[in-house]
Amino acid sequence: MSTLSVVLAGGGTAGHVSPMIAIAHAVGRLAPEAEVSMIGTETGLETRLVPEAGFSLDTIEKVPMPRRPSRDMLRFPGRFRAAIDDAAEILTRRGADVVIGVGGYVCTPVYLAARRIGVPIIVHEANARPGLANRLGSRVAAFIGVAFEGTPLKGAQWVGMPMSRGISQLDRTAARASAREDLGLEPDRTTLVVTGGSSGAASVNRAVAESLDDLLATGAQVLHLTGRDKAVLGDDGSPVRREGYHQREYLDGMQRAYAAADLIIARSGAASVCEIAAVRLPAVFVPLPIGNGEQELNARELVDAGGALLVKDEHLTREWLGRNVVPLLEDPRLLRTMEGHAAERGITDADDRMAQAALNAARREGQA
Repeated sequence: MSTLSVVLAGGGTAGHVSPMIAIAHAVGRLAPEAEVSMIGTETGLETRLVPEAGFSLDTIEKVPMPRRPSRDMLRFPGRFRAAIDDAAEILTRRGADVVIGVGGYVCTPVYLAARRIGVPIIVHEANARPGLANRLGSRVAAFIGVAFEGTPLKGAQWVGMPMSRGISQLDRTAARASAREDLGLEPDRTTLVVTGGSSGAASVNRAVAESLDDLLATGAQVLHLTGRDKAVLGDDGSPVRREGYHQREYLDGMQRAYAAADLIIARSGAASVCEIAAVRLPAVFVPLPIGNGEQELNARELVDAGGALLVKDEHLTREWLGRNVVPLLEDPRLLRTMEGHAAERGITDADDRMAQAALNAARREGQA
């Protein structure tokens, strides 16, 4: 009997690569005998993150659809056919029994190659508004999993977001004391964490800096992850220092911040929303004000459930924080209520659900 071969496809951004790696690890747990490999492009984060995670990576050319008439539009059909051929060669060489796609440029040719050679397709869509590749893949998929219940893909099942088990299995209550000690925070003080992501968010940083007097007057402490090269500076040009206010440009391992926090202010990328719900952390989401409104859609279900608040970037002011965040920091009962509502939307085993769906499809195909 040949070894089961599972091939995952996706890449470009951490929003695609991280769920792909989480699913791959879950396949390894559920079927230790399986061979697991990945397909990406030569330009995405997968070129670094996949080998670091211990998996083999094959690459095909990134072939985005031209947006306007150009020489690239004339070259596109030939390049796209070549990418499909390359994907088919990889799937054949790997002896793929099933393909799991998580989105990104690489997935469209991989889906078409898998369909051509008869390999079952499993799709995971991380965003509330699905991308083009996964809209195509979902039409021929044996199973479609989505991170958000309302994602408009016909036949999809709400499975949640595959994520690091260091986050999905985090017990915030048990880890709180050690996390706060590790981060230099007081152990028994209500804690607000603020983050704009690894690159920071100048507007969030500015609003929090202007509101420090109000936030600290509640008796809470603030851990502010400002983003690289975005420290909050005082009039003398040095980082602001206040009793109860702790600045870091970056934190490696967000599970420590989640464990330390009683409340978090954050952007609402798909991974952040799902992680925050999974660890049952009350949140204030400030969607990125550019793009197609995707971040607001990502946050909407958790907000509607009562587990989070939502504020537009331009409305995040000292006045708004005073009306909406200060009362939460002053009354732990409000935070506990939000925590209970967050728990209603948090899913902690999406990686296993996706891996099991793929193994089921591969085994059905093998018995056909």
